[in-house]
Amino acid sequence: MRYIFTIIGTVVLTVTLVAFFFNLKQVNEERTALMTNLQQRASLLSDSLKESVEFSYVNSSGASLKTSLQKTVDKFANRERLAGIALYDNQGVLLATSSGLPKTIIENTKSVSDAMDSNTSRNNFFDAEGESRYVFVDPLHNDVGSIVGALMIVQNAGYVNTSINQIWRGNLLRLGIQIIIFSIAIFIILRFFVFRQVIRLVESVKKIRMGGKNETFKDTAKYSFFKPLAKEITHMANSLLAARSSASEEARMRLEKLDTPWTAERLKEFIKAYLKDRKIFIVSNQEPYIHQKNKNEIVCSIVPSGLNTAVNSVMEACGGVWIAHGSGDADKESSDENGKLQVPPNDPHYTLKRVWLSEKEFGGHYRFSVEAIYPLCLMTYTRPVFRKDNWMMYKNVNKKFAQTLLAELKDVEEPIVLIQDYHFALLPQMIKEARPDAEVGIFWHVPWPSPEAFSVCPWRKEILKGMLGADIVGFNTQQFCNNFIDTIGKEVESLIDLETFSITREDHTTHIKSFPISIVFSDSKETKIEQSESNDLGLGILKKLGIQTKYLGLGVDRLDHAKGIPERFIGIENFFDAHPEYQGQLTFLQIASPHREHFKEYQEQYKDLITKEANRVNQKFGAKEWKPIVLETTQYSPLELKALFKIAHFCLITSLHDSMNLVAKEYVATRNDSLGVLILSQFAGASRDLKDALIINPHNTEEIGTAIYTALTMPLSEQRRRMDTMRTSVKDYNVYRWAAEFIKAVTSLS
Repeated sequence: MRYIFTIIGTVVLTVTLVAFFFNLKQVNEERTALMTNLQQRASLLSDSLKESVEFSYVNSSGASLKTSLQKTVDKFANRERLAGIALYDNQGVLLATSSGLPKTIIENTKSVSDAMDSNTSRNNFFDAEGESRYVFVDPLHNDVGSIVGALMIVQNAGYVNTSINQIWRGNLLRLGIQIIIFSIAIFIILRFFVFRQVIRLVESVKKIRMGGKNETFKDTAKYSFFKPLAKEITHMANSLLAARSSASEEARMRLEKLDTPWTAERLKEFIKAYLKDRKIFIVSNQEPYIHQKNKNEIVCSIVPSGLNTAVNSVMEACGGVWIAHGSGDADKESSDENGKLQVPPNDPHYTLKRVWLSEKEFGGHYRFSVEAIYPLCLMTYTRPVFRKDNWMMYKNVNKKFAQTLLAELKDVEEPIVLIQDYHFALLPQMIKEARPDAEVGIFWHVPWPSPEAFSVCPWRKEILKGMLGADIVGFNTQQFCNNFIDTIGKEVESLIDLETFSITREDHTTHIKSFPISIVFSDSKETKIEQSESNDLGLGILKKLGIQTKYLGLGVDRLDHAKGIPERFIGIENFFDAHPEYQGQLTFLQIASPHREHFKEYQEQYKDLITKEANRVNQKFGAKEWKPIVLETTQYSPLELKALFKIAHFCLITSLHDSMNLVAKEYVATRNDSLGVLILSQFAGASRDLKDALIINPHNTEEIGTAIYTALTMPLSEQRRRMDTMRTSVKDYNVYRWAAEFIKAVTSLS
């Protein structure tokens, strides 16, 4: 609808400008005609008066002359549109005048003098007493041709403006009527004849793009003047369907070849071949897409997080239902009465089911998750906070999600349920007790601590029993699996089989296995145009930030104490202390994006901490036009991050404790030029996969500075060797393979 009004507005503006041009032309022509008419009438009246007036000038003098002239003036003074007449002698002295002539005109003898001096008639317009007057002055002569005086004829010119205003009013009225008629006609044509066909065309293309048949284009006659376009789309659709069929067959044949890379198509074929028509259900706290109000419109955006990036790619390939908390202020408006909608918005592949939580429910559940479980799992020396009211709300929200999920599973046989992260540790047991036929897996996206560390949790046994309701408990590394097994052995009475890495409790067996999560890896070669656009975007960001140095270092994290950003800045300080020759040559860009938006105090405290640390380093080394650290605490889009990854000489990751850290893999995947250096914390799970990174201990800040120097001085051949090895690792174990192996394990497939 907005586009219709835009088109109508454009047409109306164009018509208005054209009408204004022609109206202005008409007004100018009318004004010229009226002025000419005024001048002609004044000239004719002057000619008729001059003979008798000039006779009086010659044959009379003194008082008799004035009397004679006054009689002549009075005789002609009351004619229509004639404001008055005035007569002057050759010295510019007034001899006779009509009553009612304004003094400003009578006493303005300049035009009289000009007419007599030049011996030609003069005319001009004057505004007197709020009215426009036309003044015509003609010199008077005696028998020998000498100038004896001047005749002034004053006419009312107000009717000229009146006529012009009437033209404007009439034309504007006609224009308004025409605009209304044109707007209605254009609206009807666009709404019912053009846009309806465009929408029909778009729906047909959308069905084909989503795998539907090409039947909608068989009757191209219904598309009227879009018929040629419909025919071309028909040909393209046939080609697309053929290509899809070929890709599907190729992916099916690849299933048996373990050495071929996993793709979205291969994962789809895996789901079709091994799971048949069984549905997959994902449960997570954070939704993949959020709807928020922005002024007068609703905007849908991707919620940034490593979990969402990975799982969303899987759901787009597999389809199914994703159940998550609806946190956007426009989420209810954009969902149906059951809280459901199809996503992604422009290319739906799966169903998003939103669960509505009150502020009290959300606050208690989320606080227990991020203030108790999250720090409990991390070796960052942040004390977990255990509050009973938060624990009770955590249990209630787990029950609420269980009820929502069970309602979705009501008519589904042997459903597959994949639960994500520490927000729903109790959910597996709840689901398994109600639906023993469901195959349940929970993937723990954060580390698992040692048994001694976990033992401080007051409700540890309930959490562990809840998790053991799953058929598979997945972690990112084998070390976390070992820690979990040890924790169970210490806290829960059960039978542990270290050979199969399984735990049996109350006749239910749970397998513990590592599945290193990854990202989508695209090995397609970019065109020169794409490369140029990406470089331009990256350089544009640097220019906006005032970064002009030879070398660029990059850090991309969320505002989270586990990411070790202060330690990173101290490491940069140590680098400049040891290598002052790089001052003014290297800028480190740190992007620390907001993440835990519901707890502003948490973010603000950490933001203040890293801001003070960055300012301290900048004050120590900075110059007038250079800062060693540029800190950005805003959200950058995936496209912007990709552009920055491509031009950064090194990416610095100093996580104090991290289950995986997908930023490391994203940096590697982006560098299709095989250049750049990854500096990676030994406490990030990614260090197990990316062994050719420069592995550092983030607590040893001198080691960070040394690694930066090594990265900047590393030969290009060494960069390529290391980067190619890491790219192969990410390519071979991408997110589609992670999903396939996790789903295989959950469904007990060999």
